[in-house]
Amino acid sequence: MLALVDYGAGNLASVERALARLGADTRRVTVPEQLEGARAIVLPGVGHFAAMMRVLAARGLQEPIRLAVANGVPLLGICLGLQTLYAGSEEAPECTGLGLFSGTVRELPRTVKLPHMGWNQIRPVRPSRLLRGIAEAAWFYFAHAYAALDEGPHVCAVCEHGARFAAVVEQDHVMAVQFHPEKSGAAGLQVLRNFLEAIR
Repeated sequence: MLALVDYGAGNLASVERALARLGADTRRVTVPEQLEGARAIVLPGVGHFAAMMRVLAARGLQEPIRLAVANGVPLLGICLGLQTLYAGSEEAPECTGLGLFSGTVRELPRTVKLPHMGWNQIRPVRPSRLLRGIAEAAWFYFAHAYAALDEGPHVCAVCEHGARFAAVVEQDHVMAVQFHPEKSGAAGLQVLRNFLEAIR
């Protein structure tokens, strides 16, 4: 069973449908007890960093997610779900993230149109389980104004919109994508399929 963290994100249902198309058994999680027995955690997200972190805190989910990951449960973050894996975000300096990666998420340069919305290409920079079988310079659907601009060893693919930012990150059993795989056609479905294969 995949634990699909439900904090009210608008993309939850589409992620749920995409995983169901691939044969995955999912359960929506709103309280910590529902994480028990999960084979993996999927953390989708859209909207404001503070809103997501406050709902996770109010539902008592922040520490159980950290603990599950520390105990080896795989996690996939999607869009804002990727950003919450960092220590914090410029979007809400008063809030802390899950802290699975160090560093702060930054606003993309205002020299380009924000939010970054629509199709863009990514470029692999390191081997990635999530990108297995996907052509280099594949197109994916993005919708965000903030991003991880660091280039640490966990960054597997990058994208450009005013600045180069992390599009795919992987560190051991923690993986995340800044784009929306559930809205990215065949390539996006392959990313989700690769995640399911990686956690088997």
